[in-house]
Amino acid sequence: MEARQEPRWNALVRLADQLDRLAQAVDAVLVFVVPALVLLCFALVMARYLLASGSIAAQEALQWLHSLVFLLGSAGALKAGRHVRVDVFSQRWSPRTQALVDLLGHAFLLLPFCAFMFWISLDYVAASWSLGEASRDPGGLPAIYLLKTLIPLTAALLAVQALAELARCVVRLRAEDGSA
Repeated sequence: MEARQEPRWNALVRLADQLDRLAQAVDAVLVFVVPALVLLCFALVMARYLLASGSIAAQEALQWLHSLVFLLGSAGALKAGRHVRVDVFSQRWSPRTQALVDLLGHAFLLLPFCAFMFWISLDYVAASWSLGEASRDPGGLPAIYLLKTLIPLTAALLAVQALAELARCVVRLRAEDGSA
């Protein structure tokens, strides 16, 4: 009977790996965004202090890039295990307890949060799109609605990664139970 269950768990691992690919693809893009963010920040500081000039559009672009990295990078952070965790407790737990706590956290905290964030942001983003919202500052960037669209997109990416992590938790629990 154990041999018949093994392919099912292997399929769950394959599903988790496939779901991971979305976060990996986003991270592959963000690898180029971070240096652009740093260079733009450096250029803005140099322009301000050496040339006594600045650009509202460049400052907003800096905020947009920071938003991209922070929001879209959250799924990759979850995948890499770089998310907030209370290690002072979890380091003392058995692998089974760690897997169980992770499973419960993803299922009952992270996924509902993602659903709430997605749901609550839809009207906000739709209103921004319908207005064709742009920066309120003279010389600012147009299309703020694109930036606001990152909110439900982040919720969706984070939910997909949470599902991948849930699958891994189930497999880890089964391995600890000896039924993998």
